[in-house]
Amino acid sequence: MTAPYAAERRLAEKLARQAGEVLLAHRAAGFQVNYKTSQDDPVTVADTEASALIVAGLRAAFPDDGILSEELTDTAERLGKRRVWIIDPIDGTKEYVEGSTDFAVSIGLAVDGEAVMGVVYAPAQQALYSGEVGVGVFRNGEPAGFSARPPQQAVIWVSDTEYKRELHQYPLANMRPSGSIALKLALIAAGETDATFTMSPRASWDLAAGMALVRAAGGTVTRRGGGRIELNAPQTSIRQGLIGGRSDVVAWLEQELARLAVPEQQLNLVESDAAWALLPPPEQERLRGEAHLHLRHAAGQMVALLLLRPAGPALEVVRAEGDAAHLKVLVRDVTRAYGPLQGSPTFS
Repeated sequence: MTAPYAAERRLAEKLARQAGEVLLAHRAAGFQVNYKTSQDDPVTVADTEASALIVAGLRAAFPDDGILSEELTDTAERLGKRRVWIIDPIDGTKEYVEGSTDFAVSIGLAVDGEAVMGVVYAPAQQALYSGEVGVGVFRNGEPAGFSARPPQQAVIWVSDTEYKRELHQYPLANMRPSGSIALKLALIAAGETDATFTMSPRASWDLAAGMALVRAAGGTVTRRGGGRIELNAPQTSIRQGLIGGRSDVVAWLEQELARLAVPEQQLNLVESDAAWALLPPPEQERLRGEAHLHLRHAAGQMVALLLLRPAGPALEVVRAEGDAAHLKVLVRDVTRAYGPLQGSPTFS
């Protein structure tokens, strides 16, 4: 079988292992934790060193490719590239900081916006997952693939944060909370679990490598509701929750999430989004063209709305409404995406 990205995969595997050694060394020695936009978004010197190592290796081998890394200042240059490497040096930084083994190095390659090759390495577990679309998935060099569990017995891995916050209230069978989304997707591709979904948006670097692995195994990763995820887009956030795994399990899971009315966020809502139809026609008229309209919805109903407008270098809340619990989650996600908001509602 032809492996068109074999050289890229070998290099990504090597760099992921080297980055993993950096992460374990820093954790053994101790480090200071800083935060980006909120306490939910920690960063350490290990993130930046691992990112620098990976970026240097990729640039030396493939100087004409674009690069998008969570720890690298983004530029518009990558938008003109067909091939773009998308990197998260530590997916699951919170778990890494807390001493858990549930974190991973994530290195993905997107071509024309599609994930085609991915490597996810969990250094504390000594587990390396790699694969190419059209070739297959490997765990520590051995072929792997989806499980044969029927959908009703599928194991669904979910965000530990989302589970503790609210998912535990929903009677969805076989939910297992964990940290790294990249590692969740890798485990799905290797048959150790079957599907995942999120209520909140994720960024391209969280998903690229894991998406490639799930696609290499024959499955899908999309927005909730089935919309395509374009990886090399101007906006690095996907703006919406995601769902992924074996196709028959994903179809069953979509039905279960709708039946149980599990909420999801839609950031930067625009007319072409399916959730736009949840707004009453007079609201659609008033809100058309707003660049910072954010929504939370469940069971076909809007449960929280947040409208922002620029106020100097920051964003100001000009409208916030809905159930307090739902609004609190929506404000948290928007703050994480854009930083502190002027006039943000307060919650007890």
